[in-house]
Amino acid sequence: MGRTLPALGLAIAVLVAAPPARAACDVKGAQIEEAIAKKSELRADANAQLVRDLRTLRDAAIVLESYKFPGECEVLLGIVRSLLANPSKTIEQSGDTDEEKAEDLIEAREPKDAAGAPKAK
Repeated sequence: MGRTLPALGLAIAVLVAAPPARAACDVKGAQIEEAIAKKSELRADANAQLVRDLRTLRDAAIVLESYKFPGECEVLLGIVRSLLANPSKTIEQSGDTDEEKAEDLIEAREPKDAAGAPKAK
């Protein structure tokens, strides 16, 4: 019993000194799909790109969580929640129709080789 007490004391000290475990980022609990379904503005065909963007951000949050970045995942979910909170404002903000910018985005998404040139398909 004499040895048990110091070991118990050490175990308690370690538990007290250890930082609290970070909670996992709850993408499913954010209910993004449910929120999209409830917003009539987002069901309009004209806003299909915005819905795709929201889903892309949700998917990015899942990737961040899987790579053990729960804090960044939560930040991203917060952004999605704020965009969903006021769909009309979000739709106004997303009205960028700059074709050159769109072409740059398309080019940036293309896989590149080591030299930076687009890979042949």
